[in-house]
Amino acid sequence: MTTTALITGANKGIGFEIARQLAERGVTAVVGARDEERGRAAAERLGQPYVLLDVTDEESVQAAAKWIEREYGRLDVLVNNAGTVGGWPPEPRPSATPAAALREVYETNVFGVVTVTNAMLPLLRRSEAGRIVNMSSELGSVSLALDPGTPFWESNLLAYNSSKSALNMVTVSYAKELRDTPIKVNACTPGYCATDLNGHSGHRTAEQGAVIAVRLATLGADGPTGAFLSEDGPLSW
Repeated sequence: MTTTALITGANKGIGFEIARQLAERGVTAVVGARDEERGRAAAERLGQPYVLLDVTDEESVQAAAKWIEREYGRLDVLVNNAGTVGGWPPEPRPSATPAAALREVYETNVFGVVTVTNAMLPLLRRSEAGRIVNMSSELGSVSLALDPGTPFWESNLLAYNSSKSALNMVTVSYAKELRDTPIKVNACTPGYCATDLNGHSGHRTAEQGAVIAVRLATLGADGPTGAFLSEDGPLSW
């Protein structure tokens, strides 16, 4: 039986690479994207299906869930990859960051993840080994943020960083709820990859950044749940 995965924000960057690498492993990698033209183009490049999906739109998410149910009857893997920095503020000090900036970022990075996860969970429960992977960041680690010896000390971006910290707790919360089921829920960081999110300033490639997400998407029964991982291993919360 073919494994079916949904990857949000998969029309480009790390999401596209996650879909590509899963497809190479024989997984049906459904490309979820809010831009239909770009989403369909990406799916055609991959030879994989496409579904219209805007994680900030409840109706869009529910429609995507119904489409997956009609087409496949269940979902084995959900990769919550869609994310935003909300635009780099001209003055990155937290005290100069308006609350509206946090609302914009949280709509995608936190509320969108909850909306999609809740909609897809009934389908994941039908899988023999459901996997949920949330794309987080080292910038969401409170421990690293407080360490002057790390490069993350200077990146004091209130909206983005706190959204990823919230996403980490979202991950733990779902992992705890689902601990007695076959579904595993983990967060991971792709590292600082060159993507549209950061103006392609990262030192890693999207292909490299996708590796840990693919690993978690294809975990065996003995794999972790409720973990925060990089390609090199566990990260401090």
